[in-house]
Amino acid sequence: MNSTLDKFLGGKQGAIGLAVLAALILVVFPLLLDAFRLNMVGKYLTYAFVAVGLVLCWGYGGILSLGQGIFFGLGGYCMAMFLKLEASDPESTRIQSTPGIPDFMDWNQITELPLMWQPFHSFTFTVFAVIVVPVALALVIGLAMFKRRVGDVYFSIVTQAIALILTVLIIGQQGYTGGVNGITDLKTLLGWDIRSDEAKLILYFVNAVLLLGCILLGKFILSSKLGRLLVAMRDKEERVRFSGYDVASFKVFVFCIAAAFSAIGGAMFTLQVGFMSPSFVGIVPSIEMVIFAAVGGRLSLLGAVYGALLVNFGKTYFSETFPELWLYLMGGLFIAVVMYFPNGLAGLWDSHGRKWLGRLKRKPAVVVASAKPGGGTPASQKPRELETTP
Repeated sequence: MNSTLDKFLGGKQGAIGLAVLAALILVVFPLLLDAFRLNMVGKYLTYAFVAVGLVLCWGYGGILSLGQGIFFGLGGYCMAMFLKLEASDPESTRIQSTPGIPDFMDWNQITELPLMWQPFHSFTFTVFAVIVVPVALALVIGLAMFKRRVGDVYFSIVTQAIALILTVLIIGQQGYTGGVNGITDLKTLLGWDIRSDEAKLILYFVNAVLLLGCILLGKFILSSKLGRLLVAMRDKEERVRFSGYDVASFKVFVFCIAAAFSAIGGAMFTLQVGFMSPSFVGIVPSIEMVIFAAVGGRLSLLGAVYGALLVNFGKTYFSETFPELWLYLMGGLFIAVVMYFPNGLAGLWDSHGRKWLGRLKRKPAVVVASAKPGGGTPASQKPRELETTP
């Protein structure tokens, strides 16, 4: 492995870790899980996009955003708008007062498709909007905050406030957004039924490949000079600023990258689950997304994926098995991680897993030598190693 690739993947250990994750989500899960459970894992992996972005933004950039649900929701809503328009063709909506518009618009006595919805007839525009709309909002927030050197807890509070405002706005504009119910009853993508088991399987693999692509992009950023500057800004921001670097621009950039990752996750969530609602935009889901990164390890891109899988599996298992106690059990899980594994699953692996593997790989050798009275050692009696099992 050449030095560039070695640096990019994080050495042999990093390459093995990425290969294990790829094998797990591309081979093991599809082989072992039925269609229903695999679709649930696919939903969990859409949250992993947000967690990977938070590793870049929070773990390495030192920017704790408590409003990533904003970008997850915007990406999901952009995709949902295209799918809803496709499901609202005049033939399917002929019983409405105004055929050809989404049902919730008809219920709210809107008689014409709003201007903001019309470009979403195009799938190309929709894919473009899934990325550009959240990134544009992140750019505005970032420039407004970082250029004025607003950071730390103040930035976290501002992102929470924006998440709350956007949630209230979506719910209040029921005729244009579907209100508290969100955008539901999504059926096809370019005429392809996304509700079938076969479609959900294909979407799962598309989701997994996109996630691995985002991880590779994250690794590329962290292995570059920008990655080193992010760590330097996190630890000694003033020193980096006095060295002549525009700290605000770097913060805006990594914040926008995290927003783009979240938006991709939101769009894939809409495709796999079949709806999007304001419940994924607010403060509570945004905080949960931070927990995914914290449990997996806020300094590990791969750990963020495992964190998202573990926390969401815990939510599903506890809610099914202990419906009255599952919130307490989830709280106990979070407290245990913070108290005993402050660096998450990745930190636990670094502190214990590597040592354990190192002990397994070690092979102690016993050297046997017999000295000749005259001084030299004959060839038949030269030191030799006896192989022993660990």
